[in-house]
Amino acid sequence: MLGLLAKHKSAFSWRYKGLPVLLLAVLSMSGCASSGANIGEQAHPEDPWEGFNRRVFAFNDVLDRYTLKPIAKGYQTVTPDPVQTGVGNFFSNLSDVRTALNSLLQGKPANAGLATSRFLINSTVGIGGLLDYATLMEINADKEDFGQTLAVWGWDESRYLVLPLLGPGTLRDTTGLPFDIAAHPITYMDDHTLRAGLTALDIIHIRAGLLDQEALISGDRYRFIRDAYLQRRQFEINDGELGDDPFAMDDFEFDDTDFGDDDFAD
Repeated sequence: MLGLLAKHKSAFSWRYKGLPVLLLAVLSMSGCASSGANIGEQAHPEDPWEGFNRRVFAFNDVLDRYTLKPIAKGYQTVTPDPVQTGVGNFFSNLSDVRTALNSLLQGKPANAGLATSRFLINSTVGIGGLLDYATLMEINADKEDFGQTLAVWGWDESRYLVLPLLGPGTLRDTTGLPFDIAAHPITYMDDHTLRAGLTALDIIHIRAGLLDQEALISGDRYRFIRDAYLQRRQFEINDGELGDDPFAMDDFEFDDTDFGDDDFAD
């Protein structure tokens, strides 16, 4: 479920200059009460705008079902697996620039060095990132973005927010989007047609990768995606740490009262 939503968010990470205007429009509407939730059901503490979010989610879902998903299916059908792998490697390589910058902002020089090494190796030996030699060399870096940086800087909790076209996120992550856009190499391409084409290819490729995972979604589609997204996001912010395991702590000791005679009976 975590992997599904990690890609789901990226699939709707459209990059365009009208983001500030759209964000203001969305926030002006965000006072809508959670009218989409069933009466009597306990509201999610991180989703106070559920009514508004559900309406935007429904809009995005219809748009995806009748436009993006059919295109993604066609792409998956006609594109050989090695080519799809190369496309994924290419865009992953570009994202290492953003990872390196945000790692420095978060005070993680080691991760920044790994991301920089990956970018340099894959951009040269890997033929512009089409081949992922860095992973073969076991040079890996944790992906970082500005939303994670804001969390490290103290914005620990943030309200869940679904934006038109952009999909699931939080107010914190949406605030970090302009920086992430500025940190992406594609943003600085002079050829606007090529830039738009590459952005569309990135979205279609990620959406195609989700086709086989949709069977995992069960129950209320909106809540499943919301909960999975928030869980995955917290996992990323914590750099994969799930918390302390009491059985793995050195100072964990059993007491005689923890066991009775029945516990040792055959």
